[in-house]
Amino acid sequence: MKLQAHAVEKPWGREDLPPPFPRAAGGKTGEIWFEPDNGADLPLLIKYIFTSERLSVQVHPDDSEAAARVIASGKTECWYIVAAEPGATLGLGVRAGTDASALRRSALDGSIVDLMEWKPVAPGDFFYVPAGTVHAIGAGISLVEIQQNQGVTYRLYDYGRPRELHLDDAVAVAELEPYAADLARDGRHAGLLVDGPHFTVVHVIGGEGAASALAGRDRWIVPLAGEVNGAGVGECLFLRGDERGEASAGADFLVASVS
Repeated sequence: MKLQAHAVEKPWGREDLPPPFPRAAGGKTGEIWFEPDNGADLPLLIKYIFTSERLSVQVHPDDSEAAARVIASGKTECWYIVAAEPGATLGLGVRAGTDASALRRSALDGSIVDLMEWKPVAPGDFFYVPAGTVHAIGAGISLVEIQQNQGVTYRLYDYGRPRELHLDDAVAVAELEPYAADLARDGRHAGLLVDGPHFTVVHVIGGEGAASALAGRDRWIVPLAGEVNGAGVGECLFLRGDERGEASAGADFLVASVS
């Protein structure tokens, strides 16, 4: 089935989304969520994110830290860059030697942006972002996010926007280390992008891979070019394990499943 696209307003979002993406009423659209129209609670959530400004510096708890806070699960995610303006960057991880006190101080005075590692990005780049990674998506980026279906976010710094910060929880769950280079991939080629403890993501180029990629599993399909079972760019398809995917010739798409 095609999942329903739901536009979410964000202060850092955009007003000029390309079709067929829906727009949030009365404001900037920052995220497009794909959810079943019957209200079913699926274990993964697929989003598009569109930025005109930097997102907050934030971190998510892992499953054990979430359980200790009576939250159903943690939030590990990954990003596939669809488009990026020249000079666009992502903040991932903090400098070696950062301790909890330094993280808290830098969050309070805004110098946390200098404590982070900012990586230039281009279309096709892929980043796996385990729970506990201090991170921020920069301006001028469009990406697909695949994540555990949990919204818990602890903000460390938000550039003066009038939104709540969560310093105690954020510092408690943050992994105080640089982002590991082997968590990033060149996603311009077909193949396995991540096979983590929470989800598996495969990039398929060419229609013949639609039926075989992660066959037998419930899976989410995000077309980047062409169509799969009639779903095209800007849509997301959910297939049960026994359902078959049929792609147009030369289709380019991401396939995700629970690991």
